Amino acid sequence: MPEWWTYTLSDFLLFSPRTYYRLIQRHNEAVWPAHLVTLILGLVIAASLARPSAQRGRVVSGILALIWIWVAWAFVWRRYATINWAAGYLAWLLGLEALLLAWIGVIRGRLAFGWTPDATGFLGIGLIGLSVLVYPMLAPLLGRGWHQAEVFGIAPDPTAIATVGLMFLVGGRARSALLAAPALWCLAGGLTLWAMHSPEAWLLLGTALSVPVGIGAKRRPTQGARGRPAP
Repeated sequence: MPEWWTYTLSDFLLFSPRTYYRLIQRHNEAVWPAHLVTLILGLVIAASLARPSAQRGRVVSGILALIWIWVAWAFVWRRYATINWAAGYLAWLLGLEALLLAWIGVIRGRLAFGWTPDATGFLGIGLIGLSVLVYPMLAPLLGRGWHQAEVFGIAPDPTAIATVGLMFLVGGRARSALLAAPALWCLAGGLTLWAMHSPEAWLLLGTALSVPVGIGAKRRPTQGARGRPAP
């Protein structure tokens, strides 16, 4: 019997890379043309970020809540859990994320999305661009074809990256609770992809590692005109 330190992540993988990406392909084929709906919702989010307001913050929060309910049920619970027993627990975690978005962002209106020209603001916009524009291109670029592309609002990986990016554009303490679930998904998904020797692993792991950095940067006070911390 091999010693425990000789095991690698690949030894604990419950499925092959071919099975995983085939699962994504079947999901894409089953839910099409829902991709067009999520594209429209993404454009609404972009328009809301361009002209932020309290009401638009509720709109963005509501869209994210609906998307996470959809992704948690349609992909994670119904499909991914058939090849990975842990996915069932993650589906409940993502469902909790949707409920928190609805309560904090929609009902209480405590999420005001707005870009600021600082490190966290640039990181947030960069992650959103990565998830929406770059991530769907990875499948064809890596030779898997468009049928296995992972799209924001359809697949959990780009949706989690986009959610982290959007939370970096929010001030206040409420966003910390909303970063937990997407960060945990990025960590778990990144380790899974690493075990499959997939290059996308670095994008998810990098996103997970950026969360404590982003939270710390937002909490660091900036100096106002009179040398006092700005509110």
